[in-house]
Amino acid sequence: MRTGHMLDVRDLHAYYGKSHILHGVQLRVGEGEIVSLLGRNGVGRSTTIKAIMGMVECSGSVRFRDEELLGHKTFEIAHKGLGYVPENRDIFPTLTVRQNLLLGQKTQRPQGRWKAEDMFELFPRLKERADTQAGVLSGGEQQMLTLCRTLMGDPELVMIDEPTEGLAPKIVEQVAGLFEEIRKRGVSILLVEQKLAIALDISERLYVMGHGSIVFEGTPRDVRENAAMRKEWLEV
Repeated sequence: MRTGHMLDVRDLHAYYGKSHILHGVQLRVGEGEIVSLLGRNGVGRSTTIKAIMGMVECSGSVRFRDEELLGHKTFEIAHKGLGYVPENRDIFPTLTVRQNLLLGQKTQRPQGRWKAEDMFELFPRLKERADTQAGVLSGGEQQMLTLCRTLMGDPELVMIDEPTEGLAPKIVEQVAGLFEEIRKRGVSILLVEQKLAIALDISERLYVMGHGSIVFEGTPRDVRENAAMRKEWLEV
């Protein structure tokens, strides 16, 4: 059994201006664990990740490897080993795929887990387009590139917002395979995901959000067996 938690979020409140978005969120992610954050749109899942990354005004406690992150700037939090893959496919369109990947590297960590070649092996499609400008890639390819570029920074925990949104089923399978590979290399994942099937397949634990707080926590089996909870908080 793993001891200790890599990420421990307690009583997290977040605000956009006068709007109170998160109301005391509690969650944790262990070493080498894949944890999914589920819920309908607008309940605060993306805000939770942004709050952990220091991108929104918040209060409470966010501890990473027993160090408090609240109050740190986003770039400082990233340098401590947290990776964030936003939903809006954040690439440099005029640079090539390879250049985008190399930009993801953090200079003070030369001996990272990942090299550009690893990414090309995992995603042969990116290898084919290595010298192509990233702006002409398909949405799915851009999504892979965003994910791979974040990994090049060698995070110990990567938070990924809606990675399979709008992707073809075959690409979704590849992305799920990449998550397994990430976990095998000892990196933890906190996943915000709309597709329940994927989350249930790859997660060890899942949290469900409703109205800015966690309304359910359990294993994939717990979620599968709790039809009433799914109906109330997940099904559209």
